[in-house]
Amino acid sequence: MDIGIHGVCYRYPNEVEDTLQNINLRIEPGDIFGLLGPNGAGKTTLISLLVGLIVPMEGIIAYSRDSQVLTTAAMRSSIGYVPQEYAFYPELTPRQNFAYFGAMYNLSASDIAQRSEELMEVLGLAQVQDKRMSTFSGGMKRRVNLAIGILHRPDVLFLDEPTVGVDVQSKYAIVRFLKGLNRNGMAIVYTSHHLAEAEELCNRIALLDHGKVIVQGTLSRLLAEHGQRDLQSLFLALTGDAYRDQTL
Repeated sequence: MDIGIHGVCYRYPNEVEDTLQNINLRIEPGDIFGLLGPNGAGKTTLISLLVGLIVPMEGIIAYSRDSQVLTTAAMRSSIGYVPQEYAFYPELTPRQNFAYFGAMYNLSASDIAQRSEELMEVLGLAQVQDKRMSTFSGGMKRRVNLAIGILHRPDVLFLDEPTVGVDVQSKYAIVRFLKGLNRNGMAIVYTSHHLAEAEELCNRIALLDHGKVIVQGTLSRLLAEHGQRDLQSLFLALTGDAYRDQTL
C-alpha cells in the first residue's frame, strides 16, 4: 500500500501559525519510515492526520493499492496505530483487552483467540495474560499497546514513540519484533526521539522542523550530502542545538 502526502497543511484552532506547512512525502510498501524532529516539529500532528484522527486544512493524503485509491473505510481497516499514550483498559487483563479490541476490528472469536496467543507468546506476555494490566511494568504495557495495534494484521503500522520509558531489554525486544513485522511485509511509520534506535530501524527518514520537511530520503544519502557521520550529528546540524522546551 502506498501513501501519498501532497501539500498538506494543518493549524490547530486558536493558533496563529500552521503546525504543518506544505508537507509532501511518499511512504511505500516495505518502508520503515522515520518521522523525526525536535519537540513541536509536528510529528504527532502528522501521524494524527495520516491515521484520520484529524483532517488536513489543505492538501491531500491518498492511500492506494495497485494504483487504486482506497476508500476511507478500506484505509482504516488496513492500518494499525499505536499512540504514545497507553491505549488499553488497565483494569482488564491482556486477554480481555485483546478480546475487546479484536471485536472492534471485526475479527471472529476464533481469530482473536489465535492471534492473541501468537502475540502474547512472541511478545513475552504469555505468563501474565490473565493478570490485570494496572500491575504491569512500563515495558509490558508498551508490548500490549503494540499487540493491540497489530491484532488485525494491518498493511501499515503507525507508531508514535513506541519505546519511550521502557528498559533496555524491552526496547531491544520491541525493535527486534518490529523488524520481523517489516520483513513479513508490514510497512511501518515511526516517530521517536531515540535517534540511535531510529538509525538502526529506518530505511528512510523525513526530518521535520517548525512544521516543514527539511530533508527526506535514505539515511546514507542524507549523511553523504550533509557531510555527517550519523543521524544524531545530522539532526543537530540541521535543527540546531538550542533547547526546544515548550510552555503549556
